[in-house]
Amino acid sequence: MQNKLIAALVLAAATPLCAAQSFPTKPIRFIIPTAAGGGSDQIVRFLGNRYTAVWGQQIVADNRPGAGMVIGIDIAAKATPDGHTIVLVNPSHAINATLMAKLPYDPINDLIPISVVATQAFGLVVPNSLPVKSVKELIAHLKSKPGELSFGSSGPGSASHLAGEMFTGMTGTKMTHIAYKGTGPVLADLIPGRVHMYINPMLAIINQVNAKQLRLLGVTTAKRVASQPDVPTVAEAGVTGYEASSWYMVLAPAKTPAPIIKQIHAETVNALQAKDMQDMLAKGGTEALGNTPAEAMAFLKTEIARWGKVIKDANLKQQ
Repeated sequence: MQNKLIAALVLAAATPLCAAQSFPTKPIRFIIPTAAGGGSDQIVRFLGNRYTAVWGQQIVADNRPGAGMVIGIDIAAKATPDGHTIVLVNPSHAINATLMAKLPYDPINDLIPISVVATQAFGLVVPNSLPVKSVKELIAHLKSKPGELSFGSSGPGSASHLAGEMFTGMTGTKMTHIAYKGTGPVLADLIPGRVHMYINPMLAIINQVNAKQLRLLGVTTAKRVASQPDVPTVAEAGVTGYEASSWYMVLAPAKTPAPIIKQIHAETVNALQAKDMQDMLAKGGTEALGNTPAEAMAFLKTEIARWGKVIKDANLKQQ
C-alpha cells in the first residue's frame, strides 16, 4: 500500500513536467478574433514562425471575427487546455468586460494571459479625398458639416470605436459611427472615401500610410512615434488631453498546465527579441513588451478598469 502511494505521488509530481516535455504534439491553433488584414495577423505570423522553428509544429492562424471579438475569444476559452489553442487579443477584450451585458466566458477566470507582446499608438487617418491636412483642419471641416461625415471602427465597442467617440466628444464634433468586422473592411471603404476617418492601431494602417493611400494626421500617444517623427500627436495638434494606446496579448484557456504556459511565454519573449520582429513593430509605432503572465494579468485588470470608466463616462451601451 505504501509503495502504491509513493508511486502515485511520484506520478502526480511528474505529470506537469511530462506535459511540458511532450508539448506540442500537434499543430497549434492560433486564433485571431478579428477579420484578416489587421495588425494581429502580422504579429501572429511572426510569432508563429518562431514557434514552428523551435517546436517543429505548424501554427495555424485562424481568423474568427465577430461580436466584438467575443466569438473568437469564446472558442479559445472553451478549447482543450493543453497549449494547442491560444489567442491574440487587443483592448476590445478589456472593453467587453464592461460594454457587454453578458459574456459567454469570464475574461479573468476562463483565460490565462501569457504575455502582453506589444503596446502601440493609434493613428488618426483620413482618405486622400478629404480636403484636410491637419487635425485642426479636420475639426473645422467636421464642424462645417455636423453629422454628415462618418468614422469607421473595427466593431461596436472596439478600441477604435471608443477612440473615435472620444475624439468627437473632446472636439465637440458630430460624426456617424459605422462599425465593421475588422480593419480590412474599414480600409476597403476608407481608402476610396466612403468613410471619412479611422483611429486605429498604427501597425494595422502603416502600410497604407506609407503607400500614400491614406493621410496620417496624428498619433494618439503622449509622445510622437519614432517612425513618423513629423506627425504630431493629436493632443499637440489641438485636442489637449487626448491620449489612447493599444496592445496585443496572448492568452490560453484556463487550466492550461503551468509548465506549458511557461514554455509558450519563453518562446514568445525570444521571438520579440528578434531583429526582424522589432523592425516590423517599430515601423508601426509599436514597442515589444513580453512581460510575465502575472504582470499580464495585472495589466489586463488595470485595462478593464480604465476602459470601463471611459464606457461609463460616455454612457455607451452594447450595440
